[in-house]
Amino acid sequence: MRMARPAATLRTIGIEEARRIAVRAQLLDDRPSSDLLTVVEHLGLLQANVTDIVMPSAEHVAWSRLGDGLAYGDVRRAVEVEQRLFEHLGQPTPLEPLAVSLRPTALLPELLPPMRSWALEHPRVAAWVADDPEFRDGVLDLLRADGPLPQRDVPDTARWPWDSSGWNANRNVAMLLEFLQCSGVVAVAERRGAERVWDLAERVLPPTEPLPADEAERRRHERVLGSLGLARPRVVGGVGEAVRVEGVRGDWRIAPGATAEGFAGRVAVLSPLDRLLFDRRRMRDLFAFDYALEQYTPAARRRWGAFALPVLDGDALVAKVDARRDRDAGVLRVAAIHWDVEAGARLRDAVADELAGMAGFLGCGLALP
Repeated sequence: MRMARPAATLRTIGIEEARRIAVRAQLLDDRPSSDLLTVVEHLGLLQANVTDIVMPSAEHVAWSRLGDGLAYGDVRRAVEVEQRLFEHLGQPTPLEPLAVSLRPTALLPELLPPMRSWALEHPRVAAWVADDPEFRDGVLDLLRADGPLPQRDVPDTARWPWDSSGWNANRNVAMLLEFLQCSGVVAVAERRGAERVWDLAERVLPPTEPLPADEAERRRHERVLGSLGLARPRVVGGVGEAVRVEGVRGDWRIAPGATAEGFAGRVAVLSPLDRLLFDRRRMRDLFAFDYALEQYTPAARRRWGAFALPVLDGDALVAKVDARRDRDAGVLRVAAIHWDVEAGARLRDAVADELAGMAGFLGCGLALP
């Protein structure tokens, strides 16, 4: 692990170089010729969100990298049939809140240590589970005998409810299963629509020996930095080289060998949860892009639409596409494209081509404004 150099001697990279390194690290410089698993192992995860206004985020992130090299059912097949990806609900980090993602089972050695120590990091949760052993053991016995089971088939026998100030209050079965999932005890075997089907983790995930905790943490940091190109130290610890980015305050860490040389660039229509812009502060620092997910914003206050799709052009984020899939009509409807730049014919045509490719991936027609 390299030691940071004094701030006065840090290498400084230009903002354009920084953006290009970030885009390339996310495999958005040019579509890779590799397969789905190779892409996900590099990225580390596919953000999973069951919101399906256009398409689920995991499929969108994968398609935006692989294009014609991906069929719509490939992601779910990798999870539910091949078991090369699994649904992960993990420890929050400065970059990733407690959120669902699809992770390669090949990365289990580095993921298991934080899963197995999850209860230690969440004593209030652990106490709620430990204080009601009949509820926990009853759910595990049911899954052992009859699993995999849809969540609705797991009875709520909790002696007292999970206490939360949010919408999770009294969602006892869901919360217990999620806590056990975070700990690596149970796993999602499949989804039927938005509903999760649960089983014991030992029947869903392959037998795996965890790495030592410090080695696992180092590998996770290296993988995150490799997939981002450059990141703030709070995200990746001490891995990589400390650098400055011209015109941006503070220090960054850059991945070994990261370079913008030979950058090609392309147009891509991204998921709102894409990791190129998932960290909104990093997005503003590097790309100066004004964007927010407005799914939960009252309709009258939305600027770009409920689930507007950011548009990447080379090393710049240039627009938001207000789109929605009309399943009844079998059409991807684009209500508007909100441009942040003066868009010429090349860019407009390239965005239209990407949207046509997206509609083809979804098996529907395309209606442009």
